[in-house]
Amino acid sequence: MEMDGSKRVFQRLGPSSQGDNSNNKQQKVCFHWRAGRCNRFPCPFLHRELPGPPQQQQHAAGNGMSSSKRPHGFSDDNRGSGMRRNPNFNNTWGRTAAGGGAVVRKTEKVCNYWVKGNCTYGNTCRYLHSWTTGDCFTLLTTLEGHQKVVTGIALPSGSDKLYSGSTDKSVRVWDCQSGQCAGVVNFDGEVGSMLSEGPWIFVGLTNLVKAWNTQTGTDLSLNGPVGQVYALVVGNDMLLAGTEDGILAWKYNGSTNNFDPIKALTGHTHHVVSLVVGANRLYSGSMDNSIRVWNLETLECLQILTDHTSVVMSVLCWDQFLLSCSLDKTIKVWAANDSGNLEVTYTHQEDCGVLTLCGMHDSEAKPVLLCSRNDNTIRVYDLPSFSERGKIFSKEGVRRIEIGPAGLFFTGDESGQVRVWKWSTESSSTS
Repeated sequence: MEMDGSKRVFQRLGPSSQGDNSNNKQQKVCFHWRAGRCNRFPCPFLHRELPGPPQQQQHAAGNGMSSSKRPHGFSDDNRGSGMRRNPNFNNTWGRTAAGGGAVVRKTEKVCNYWVKGNCTYGNTCRYLHSWTTGDCFTLLTTLEGHQKVVTGIALPSGSDKLYSGSTDKSVRVWDCQSGQCAGVVNFDGEVGSMLSEGPWIFVGLTNLVKAWNTQTGTDLSLNGPVGQVYALVVGNDMLLAGTEDGILAWKYNGSTNNFDPIKALTGHTHHVVSLVVGANRLYSGSMDNSIRVWNLETLECLQILTDHTSVVMSVLCWDQFLLSCSLDKTIKVWAANDSGNLEVTYTHQEDCGVLTLCGMHDSEAKPVLLCSRNDNTIRVYDLPSFSERGKIFSKEGVRRIEIGPAGLFFTGDESGQVRVWKWSTESSSTS
């Protein structure tokens, strides 16, 4: 049977001058086969390289020279004073023959055909058939439902429900046993952040923070924020919120069963997008490219750190150090000098902007840093060496990483996916 596609190929190349040799000489090698991704069957093009013209081969053998006419692409023949042609070379870069013992060199990119469930290359595919490298962790499940960026993930203590918030103006409640969505709470504005503290869940909205107690059913609305609430943290019995207009602090009042506003912390000249508490200090990262250090007792600013040159996306306390990341493609490690002020002690350079940081311990209780970047990957580093342990790939950039119990952690990305991961007990190297 003659296919229309092959007929058009023959017409473009012209009539055959060698009769029986037309099957070799006049057909065209499949471009997708050369790239390692042809999935057409039958394919109208060749899945092998064409031999050189007989006249050219004879002429070259007799005169020790090759034709000056080059084919439209790379030739298998490499005559001359340079490299010699390997007779076993079969032009299968990045692939291995079926049953061969060679290791396929994987390009660190997830195979689009594998994601869709129709890659025909299996283990010989040059692209990854996995969302991870390094064998550090296992993807347990993917929670689908959000339509926009996941900005918060919360797992209240004593609860069998996981909560996720998104800029699609909703909070979804997930059953931890079945992985099914158990409920949806819709709001008038986008969810900018979430936090769980004990039985409480706090949801940062526009001009508002919602507070739910999952044990008593208490539902509170904390007024005061101006614009979107981007970050939430608890410290020194206070709830602190990073907003478009600075930082607000509330304190819980047991007699009224409510949160009373205490103070507005001003000084940042742009949105406050990240907060962390450590060593009786509050650290705030802002779109004004700075980090401010606040005394949690007096709520006064103690120091302004200005070493970043773009938005400070995330701040994290580890041991006696402060870690910060930015869209300026750096992760900075800060330590106190003799006078007690913080200064940069190490800068780790990335090749793209960094979205968020999360510190945790692996299955052997070793400290690791999860670093989400805007190339849709999470890099996993050992601390303090910053040696890379592995990567996590996602459809879009991960904006939220949350630690769970028993080696679990959760990621939420810009496509709306929430994923549940578990550390592998066999990934750590033995010492």
